[in-house]
Amino acid sequence: MTEHPHAALVRKGYDAFSRGDMDTLRGLMSADATHHVPGSHHLSGDFKGQDAIIDMYRRLAEETAGSLRVVVMNVLVDGRGHAVSMHRFTAEREGRKIDEPGGIVFRIIGDKITDLDECVEDIDRSNEFWG
Repeated sequence: MTEHPHAALVRKGYDAFSRGDMDTLRGLMSADATHHVPGSHHLSGDFKGQDAIIDMYRRLAEETAGSLRVVVMNVLVDGRGHAVSMHRFTAEREGRKIDEPGGIVFRIIGDKITDLDECVEDIDRSNEFWG
């Protein structure tokens, strides 16, 4: 059985993110894509447009001194432009560690990701880690 194109697109994005391949990530997103990050810390909020999203990804790597790892556990699709990923997120920052599951709800139009709604298991833990 062949993987649905939306699942393959999401997996390609995770792979590019893990390799630090921002050019590939740009190619997977619409120019006006938005990544919504939950919480009340300095890296939470809405990042609109490829430049803002890529800069936020750069800051994630920078603030974790390259320790950030995200491993995809599953990708679910509805065949109507939505995909949901489940992943495991690990990182170290300023003597703190985080290891928790999370996910992203993707909206896809054609072959481009237009919206990423990130979800975390424990918002308080996430705020504490990034705060």
